[in-house]
Amino acid sequence: MARWFESGTLSVMTLVPAATTAFAASVLRSRLAAAAVEAERRGLDALLITPSPDFAYLLGYRPPALERLTCLVVPASGVPRLVLPRLEAPLAAHQLGELADEVEVIAWDEVDDPFQLVHALIETDAARVGVQDQMWARFVLRLRAVLDPVELVAAGPAMAAMRRVKGPDEIERLRAAGAAADQAMLEITRERLSGRTEAEVSRRVLELLLEAGHDTAEFAIVASGPNAASPHHEAGGRVIEAGDAIVLDIGGTLAGYWSDTTRTAFVGEPPADFVALHEVLREAQEAACAAVGPGVAAAEVDRAARSIIEEAGYGERFIHRTGHGVGLELHEEPYVVAGNAEPLEPGHAFSVEPGIYLPGRWGARIEDIVVCTPDGGERLNGTDRRLHIVE
Repeated sequence: MARWFESGTLSVMTLVPAATTAFAASVLRSRLAAAAVEAERRGLDALLITPSPDFAYLLGYRPPALERLTCLVVPASGVPRLVLPRLEAPLAAHQLGELADEVEVIAWDEVDDPFQLVHALIETDAARVGVQDQMWARFVLRLRAVLDPVELVAAGPAMAAMRRVKGPDEIERLRAAGAAADQAMLEITRERLSGRTEAEVSRRVLELLLEAGHDTAEFAIVASGPNAASPHHEAGGRVIEAGDAIVLDIGGTLAGYWSDTTRTAFVGEPPADFVALHEVLREAQEAACAAVGPGVAAAEVDRAARSIIEEAGYGERFIHRTGHGVGLELHEEPYVVAGNAEPLEPGHAFSVEPGIYLPGRWGARIEDIVVCTPDGGERLNGTDRRLHIVE
């Protein structure tokens, strides 16, 4: 049974009902329209989007990423068209639903050249086309050849401009994913961790994420003892024992959107120097969350956490940015890092996760997903941020 280093009660959050996977057709229509406007605003004649989070954002489904080309063509003006293998057409028709009447589907046969089909959909006077950031190189090279002399540029800035601000339905999905991750975190910190390997605990966390409602359990960092000083440690055969600090960083997806939360535990009574370190970290994370608000530069949120850690003498031991955007991807814009002067807006969702790492000894991290609101920020994780004492 877990307890907190400071006095407090352990309470289980009520899980938010999971949102349905499909977005309303009206939402997807507006996204497609916004993509066309964004392309035109950036001087692009079209966007070419292959299976990816961007594809899912615009059409509401994720087709398999195959060696056969599937490509959504969104012109700056005109009707969006979806070029895909004929064997994928039934799935597309089912997944598109009402949207099928507004997106022209062009199915190609095994003997066809799909790159020529895409070429035929690009205006003859086109000069610049945006290519989806995660498009396979083999596709980019073929498109460059058939579209020459059209300039191919990254579509990422255009897509990020739309995706970084989450709508109410997206925030609800993030909230549900966060609540499910909290449930898994509460459960694992109630169990005895000593005498088990990191890998065993990691597998258990993945089970708990699914039991709590996640559709996929994607990661469970369990970093104990000196391994806790490695932010992205891979759980292995080390046996957890008394006197270990343990960083638990867990997450997965629910209705397409990611959870990501971290808490730090200690096996047995923690020494005073680790208690002091963790308290510095807790104050830094609290300050960063409190700094969130409309118009606040992302870099200022990073500075709020980093300044407290630096003042305590651990500045060189905070070795990563304070946070990353989260949504359809685990890491997306905006990034909470020094030098990012982008002002936060209501609907921005990102992690706040300062950490302190002492190589060869231990480490600690505290992470919540935070959504910028008109009045400040809303934390989507609610488990106690104090040091967890476990057996």
